[in-house]
Amino acid sequence: MTLTGERRHYLVHVLRLEDGDALEVFDGKGRAFEARVSGLGAEDVRLVLGTVRVTPPAREMSVLQGLPKGDKLEWVLQKGTELGATAFHPVATARSVVKLEPKRAEERTQRWAKIVEEAARQCRRDDVPSVHTPRPLLDAARSLTPGTLLLVLDEEESAVPLGEAFRSVGPGTPVALVIGPEGGLAREEVSGLRELGARTVTLGSRILRTETAALAALAVMQHLDGSLG
Repeated sequence: MTLTGERRHYLVHVLRLEDGDALEVFDGKGRAFEARVSGLGAEDVRLVLGTVRVTPPAREMSVLQGLPKGDKLEWVLQKGTELGATAFHPVATARSVVKLEPKRAEERTQRWAKIVEEAARQCRRDDVPSVHTPRPLLDAARSLTPGTLLLVLDEEESAVPLGEAFRSVGPGTPVALVIGPEGGLAREEVSGLRELGARTVTLGSRILRTETAALAALAVMQHLDGSLG
């Protein structure tokens, strides 16, 4: 295997690997390899791959995050990767302050994908979550794997505890979280999601910030799934 560009820079200048050093590399699709540096070039690093470890596919846990202000989404992407999210869908909602033109959205998506890859590497995940280009909320919801349990974080009285809703489906059922931006979701958006089979859920009596809600919900689901704590 030959690595160039940013990956070469990381191995040579960050990890400071030398010829003969051992390391572990992953392909982002659930496989990790024992490897050894076999050559350091001016523009590349050559590796010899050894034993492979295959990680069974995790339950799909997608995050449909309403576009928040500032760098909050980057925080959700980084920490959400550490907490086991398998896909991120930044979504435009009625109350989203952030508006991205197509070119800008594509540039941001590329940056977000790098953040997720770096987070996966840091926490030693063998798979890398997918990051989708921003699009309208309902379009993203319709694109999910058929049979996905769609859970909308909402504070209305009819919302059930997240844990109760999560435990109501089998262990292999894909799950998707919908989190509104700072202003929350509009009632018509919640109604539209319900028409797609969504359930409204709550994390409790506290009102959490948008970037906190996504991570708290992921932590709860990972715990109930036996993957955390």
